[in-house]
Amino acid sequence: MKELIADYCRQLKWGNSIVENYQGLEADTHEEFLLKLLKMELSNREMTRKNRYLKQAGFDMMKTFQGYEFDQVQIPASITLDELKNADFIEKKENLILYGAVGTGKTHMATAVGVAACNRGKKVKFYRTAALVNDLIDAKAKGNLSRFLKQLEKADLLICDEWGYIPLDRQGAQLLFQVVSSCYEKKSVIITTNLEFSKWNGIFFDEKLTSAIIDRLVHYSHLLVFSGKSYRLEHSKIKH
Repeated sequence: MKELIADYCRQLKWGNSIVENYQGLEADTHEEFLLKLLKMELSNREMTRKNRYLKQAGFDMMKTFQGYEFDQVQIPASITLDELKNADFIEKKENLILYGAVGTGKTHMATAVGVAACNRGKKVKFYRTAALVNDLIDAKAKGNLSRFLKQLEKADLLICDEWGYIPLDRQGAQLLFQVVSSCYEKKSVIITTNLEFSKWNGIFFDEKLTSAIIDRLVHYSHLLVFSGKSYRLEHSKIKH
C-alpha cells in the first residue's frame, strides 16, 4: 500500500513528504485527515521554495536581522524600520543605497534584507559588484550575454555589494549600466558603497554614464547612512 501511495505521489509530483509523514497524522474524519494532509504538503512546498531561493541568491554568508544594531544607521523618513526588515519596498520596485565606511554593517544589512525577501517568496541575486561585472564581460565574450541578462531579469531584488571598490573599464561600466537600466522601475536594487555620489565618476570614468546611472538608481531610492566605526576593527584580536 505504501509503495502504491509513493508511486501516486511521484506521478502527481508531490515528492516524498506525504509518504514519509501521512501515517503520523491523526484525524476524526476523512475531511480532517485530507485537510491536514494538504496543509502539510503546502507547508513542505513553501519551505522547499524558500530554501531553493536562498541557495539561488548566492549570498556570501547567511545573515539575518537578529541582534542587528541600528543605532549607528540613519534611516530616512521615507521608509520605516519594519518596511526595511520585511523587504516591503520590493513591492513598490524601490531601491536601497547603503552608504558608509568599510565594516559598518552595510553588507550584513543588505544580506539580511535579501534573506527576508527570499523568505517572502521573492527571488534575489547577490553579487560583489566586481564579480558581477566580470561575469557580464565573460558572458559577452562567450556570446551568452543575452541569456545571462535574462537570468538577472527573473530576480525581484538585485544586490550589488562593494559598489565602487574597484574602478571599471569602459566595457564593464557600459555593461553595468545596462543591468541598472534593465532594473529601472521593474525590480529593486540594493547597493552598498563607501563612495559618495560625487565620486562615482571615479568608478565609471564617464560623466554622462555616471549621471545616467545615478539618475536611475536615485529616482526610487532610500538612502541609509552608516556612521559607526568598523565592526571588524572594533572586535579585532589585534590590539592597537
